[in-house]
Parts: sequence; structure tokens; C-alpha cells
Amino acid sequence: MPLQNRVDPFGAIHAVPERGLFTGNRGIIHDPETKTLLRKRWALQAWIICVCQFRDVRREPMGRNRPGGKAGWTELFFLDEVTALAAGHRPCFFCQRERAKDFVGRFGEAFAIVEPRAPQVDKKLHKERLASGGQTVKLDSASLATLPDGTMIAAGSRPYALRDGAALPWSFGGYGPAIGLDAHELADPFMITPPTSVAVLGAGYRPAWAD
Repeated sequence: MPLQNRVDPFGAIHAVPERGLFTGNRGIIHDPETKTLLRKRWALQAWIICVCQFRDVRREPMGRNRPGGKAGWTELFFLDEVTALAAGHRPCFFCQRERAKDFVGRFGEAFAIVEPRAPQVDKKLHKERLASGGQTVKLDSASLATLPDGTMIAAGSRPYALRDGAALPWSFGGYGPAIGLDAHELADPFMITPPTSVAVLGAGYRPAWAD
């Protein structure tokens, strides 16, 4: 039985077999005794993206990974970094330091902040993430065409990732064939990726994609 630890682009957490390329967390949000989620879906404003393999670290998902047998942070999994950014996460300074520095540096460029810091990113993202109460940003055809690669949008309940002037249908198992931005499937689209992360993508950050 899969654990409920797989995140979709909207930030909701599901129990599905597929794991994905990245892990990450929002703090401790599980019961290690039952390996189930608590009612809360985050414990911190810092929602991060981590690599699945780092040095010789071994963790038991939703287990007791802190000294003394206490619950550690809850391991969440994402298809790829594009999905994780859409859900409102950002790179980890511990296991992805250079990626995290690049992300925060481009955040500074995008918002004219001379010495940007990760907590500034987290504070803005927490107000924008759909999973933490952020508001949807509706799009028209003109604004849709200006969004940078790596942005995720939705039409109805179906998410899509934008790449090379087209939209790729998303699923836990990967992306479907690309469709044009004027396709009827994209009627009344809205943005999933938080505006802050879209600005970082626009400033040149390049997220990792699933094949």
C-alpha cells in the first residue's frame, strides 16, 4: 500500500505508487506509528526540494528519523523540480546548496533585492501557494504566451507544464504529448506555479524536468 507522500502540482498530497525524481518536505506532518499524515499539511513556511540520494544518508519514509526514535521531517516526493516549484517548494540549502543559491540569487534579481535571503522567498511563497491558501491567477492568451518555461498552469483540474511554446499534460507518471497554447483543452487557464517562482524562472532559473 503506497504511503500518502506524493505531491501533485497543486500541492495536494496523494498515495500513489510512482515516486519521482525529487523528495522534499514541509516539516513534520506525519505520525511515525501509523505512517499516515496528520491533519495539517505543513509545519513550516520553508517548503523545500531535496535530492533523493545525498551522501550516505538513509531514511525510512514517514519513520522515526531523528535521534531518540522521534519523527523526522516528512518525506514528500515529486515527479520533477517543475512539479515541486508549482506546489510551492524551493531548493534545499543543505543537499542542493548551489541550486538553492542560484534560486535565491535570481529571486533577488527578479525583485531588485540586493541581499536576498531564503526566509524572504519562503514568506512570499507561503502567501501564494495554492496549498496554503494562495489565490489563483487567471490567464488570458496574451499573458499565457509570456510565461517562462517551467511554469505550470491548469485548465479545470488538469495541470500542464509550459515548455518551448507548448503545454505538456502532467500526470504522476510523467508528461503527455505537447499541445498548442491555443488548444481548446486550455480554455480558461490559470497559473499553478506561485508568481514568485514564475519570476525566478523568468530571471533564468532552469528547473530539472522528468524525461
